Amino acid sequence: MSLTVVGTMAFDDIETPFGKSDKIVGGSAAYIAWAASNFVQPVNQVSVIGGDFPQDELAALTKRGVSMEGVQVKKDEKSFYWAGRYHLDMNSRDTLVTELNVLANFQPVIPPAYQGSEFLILGNLTPQVQMSVINQMNPRPKLIVMDTMNFWMDVALEDLLKTLKMVDVLMVNDSEARQLTGEYSIVKAARKILTMGPKYLIIKKGEHGALLFHENHVFFAPALPLDEVFDPTGAGDTFAGGFVGHLAKTKDISFENMKTAIIVGSAMASFCVEKFGAQKLREITKEDISARLEQFVQLVNFDIDLV
Repeated sequence: MSLTVVGTMAFDDIETPFGKSDKIVGGSAAYIAWAASNFVQPVNQVSVIGGDFPQDELAALTKRGVSMEGVQVKKDEKSFYWAGRYHLDMNSRDTLVTELNVLANFQPVIPPAYQGSEFLILGNLTPQVQMSVINQMNPRPKLIVMDTMNFWMDVALEDLLKTLKMVDVLMVNDSEARQLTGEYSIVKAARKILTMGPKYLIIKKGEHGALLFHENHVFFAPALPLDEVFDPTGAGDTFAGGFVGHLAKTKDISFENMKTAIIVGSAMASFCVEKFGAQKLREITKEDISARLEQFVQLVNFDIDLV
């Protein structure tokens, strides 16, 4: 059931209308690992950190069944750092500071112990790095999930298109889907992306849920209406961790099971936004997850008499 996660382990400094976090641990690989480790262990982590990364964070993840063998530690350098401020609607934000630090020259190396992983999830990194990881995996994982963003469409489109041909599932948000295809209609954009390589496409729409596309099939999962969205940072990565964690646990990559995985991912993301950073993900129990999933079932369940 092994899962390999590739992404960033970093520091975030977040300001929202509800408060300020100061410097806390974040990064795509950290959020994915916290979410996925509820469903599958080991989670094989591949990332890079500086000597300033807190040891207690590494210990907490290790205790959750996350292997750190693939995490490079550059003791004399600093970890990746991002600072941002969210607007009142919590859907838009301004980047205040980006310091690549150790990430600038990150060349991931897949340890021998990680070979044979059936599931691989590639967090948002340069397409060249994502491609390098896929090429190192032998045998090829049963399912490769990839996240990307509009920045790579601007500066590395050719490499991005090559990488897309190598993956099974692509995750993007609605504006990224439109940029990648030049189509305004999400359905037309999805059809076009499915000709670029991925067999499945997930389009994340934040507080408006997520769409899953495969061949001629479409599935929509709502987001849980919450009283307060405290911090949306990492919600997409947490969604991805819940999604791939469920698939790795069940070893079923059918469209039907991906529907369930999207609901699981949405449930995990709904926890993430309730506190700054990954704080809430560290606190939740299996019982909390079951109760939240039941809320999702009730949200979309209805009885109707056909007229």
